[in-house]
Amino acid sequence: MLSSISAAAASVGRQAIRRPMVGASARRFVHVEKRIKELGIELPPAAAPRANYNIICRAEGNMLYVSGHIPFTADGTLMTGPVGPEGSVDGHPLDHGYEAARCCGLNIVSTLKEQLGDLDRITQVVKVFGIVNSTTDFKSQHLVMDGCSDVLMEIFDKPVGYHARSAIGTNTLPLDISVEVEAIVQIKPDEE
Repeated sequence: MLSSISAAAASVGRQAIRRPMVGASARRFVHVEKRIKELGIELPPAAAPRANYNIICRAEGNMLYVSGHIPFTADGTLMTGPVGPEGSVDGHPLDHGYEAARCCGLNIVSTLKEQLGDLDRITQVVKVFGIVNSTTDFKSQHLVMDGCSDVLMEIFDKPVGYHARSAIGTNTLPLDISVEVEAIVQIKPDEE
């Protein structure tokens, strides 16, 4: 009888430690966070949804679907405006788009850290999808999205950070942002 009460108490204790949405474990590893610190990367504050949606949805197979993240810099500045080809008077240069995509990636990592409690729970960044606010004559959206892909690889390295990717251009995005990026991430199963 006493052992079943102890098991029940231990089970309740584990459940109380978990975050309600994703079920983060009480035991933490800090390999990824240590790497972020060593790289001198500053994560921005985690974003909250800005409308009627969830910032992350969890599906079977320990898959997390991360809503589109926008390019807030570490100081809270929002990177706006379209990206255009070199010499364009109507758009920002490629390096602006690259930096905006990098900021989106950092914002995604920040959200994952807040939701999971431990970035070492991530087993695979499966896919990122980027939308670039572009002038009609800009054809290098894939190079803009390297900003997000590069920072994910810096932080998670191979094989975890190595992902599939799509990039498209559009003539406008909400709030006139330069880039929006969403992601699919696989995590370790909850500890039982």
